[in-house]
Amino acid sequence: MKKLLLIVLLTLVCKISAQEDRVITTAVPFLTIAADARAAGMGDMGVATSVDAFSQQWNPAKFAFAERKMGIGVSYTPYLESIITDIALLNGNFYSKIDDQSAFAVSLRYFTLGEIELRQFANDPGTLAKPNELAVDGSYSLKLSPTFSMAVAGRYIRSNLKLPQDENIDSQAASSFAVDIAGYYRSREVAYNSFDGRWRAGFNLSNLGGKIKYDEGGQENFLPTNFKFGGGFDFILDQDNIVAVTTEFNKLLVPTPQDFDGDGDVDADDNTEYQTITFFNGVFKSFGDAPDGFSEELKEFTWALGAEYIYQDAFMIRTGYFNESEVKGSRKFFTLGAGFKFKAAQVDLSYLFSTSQVRNPLENTLRFSLTFNLGEEFFND
Repeated sequence: MKKLLLIVLLTLVCKISAQEDRVITTAVPFLTIAADARAAGMGDMGVATSVDAFSQQWNPAKFAFAERKMGIGVSYTPYLESIITDIALLNGNFYSKIDDQSAFAVSLRYFTLGEIELRQFANDPGTLAKPNELAVDGSYSLKLSPTFSMAVAGRYIRSNLKLPQDENIDSQAASSFAVDIAGYYRSREVAYNSFDGRWRAGFNLSNLGGKIKYDEGGQENFLPTNFKFGGGFDFILDQDNIVAVTTEFNKLLVPTPQDFDGDGDVDADDNTEYQTITFFNGVFKSFGDAPDGFSEELKEFTWALGAEYIYQDAFMIRTGYFNESEVKGSRKFFTLGAGFKFKAAQVDLSYLFSTSQVRNPLENTLRFSLTFNLGEEFFND
C-alpha cells in the first residue's frame, strides 16, 4: 500500500511523462517548476531576463544589477488544479543589496501534495498524511565588471513523500544539499538609429549535489541538475515603451537510462548499473551517453522563446513558447502573462496553453505573484 501510493505521488509531481525508456526522470522535480508568474508568462524562462525579486530560481547573479535596495516576492502556483485543489507550489523570496556591486538573497519553495487518507481495509478509520517537499536557498552575487556578475547559491532540499503504514516502519524524510553557479551579462545602453538597446545574457548551473534516497540502503535518485543559458535584447523605443525579447536553452545534466546489458530492454539489472553512476560522473556522462548518439543528445535540450512589453514601468504584457522533444517528455506550451505595478507593489499573472498530446499538469492554471520593491534606488551603468 505504502509503495503504491508513493509511486502515485511521484507520478503526480513529475513533469516528464515517460513515453520511451530513455525519458530522463529525477527526484524532487518540483525544483524545475517555474515558481513565479513573470517567468511562467514568458515560457518558463528567467536565466537572461531582467532582474526581479524571483531571480533566485533562475539566475541569482542578476541580483547584483538590482535597481532597488531590497525586494520581497511571494507567489502561488496551483498544480493539477483540474483534478484536485490542494496541491500547490508556494514561493517566497527576499534580496538585499549590500552595496552597488553585490547583493545577497534567500528564498523558500514549498510544494504541498495536500492531505491523503491511508486505509488498510474497508472499515479502517484511516490516518491522514501530508506529503510535501521544500527547498531553502541562500545566494551571494557580485559584479566582476560594470556589465558582468557572478553568483553562488546553496540549497537545502527536503522531500517528505514517504507515507507511514506502520508505526514500526521508518518514514523519515529524505534530504540533500546542492549548489548553483551562475553568471549574468547586461550591456550598457546603446544608441541605434531609431531606438536605444541593451543586450542581456546569462547561465546557471543549478542543483549540483548528491543523490537523494528515502530508505537506508535503498535506491538513490539524481537531483534535477540543470545547465541553463540564454540571451536577449531590450528595444528601448522611448522613455515609456520597452520591448524585451529573450531565448533560453536547458540541458538536464543527468545520465540517460539505457540498455546496459544489451537485452533490448531497460530492466532491473540495467537499473542496478545505472545506480552506480555518481552525481559528479553523471554530469559529464550526460553530454555523451545517449544511445542514438549526437542526434539524441540534441533532443535532450529544451528551448523557449519569450517577449515582454513594458509601458511606463507600470503595465506589462508577456508571452512565450516552450518546447521539448516528443521522445524526452513532450512538454510543449504557449503562455500569456500580465503585470501591474503601483508604487512599490507589483502583481503578476500567467496562464498556460498546452500544445502537446501529453496533458500538462499546469494546463488552464492561473498563477499569481506579488512583489514589493523597497529602499533606495541604485543606478547601474
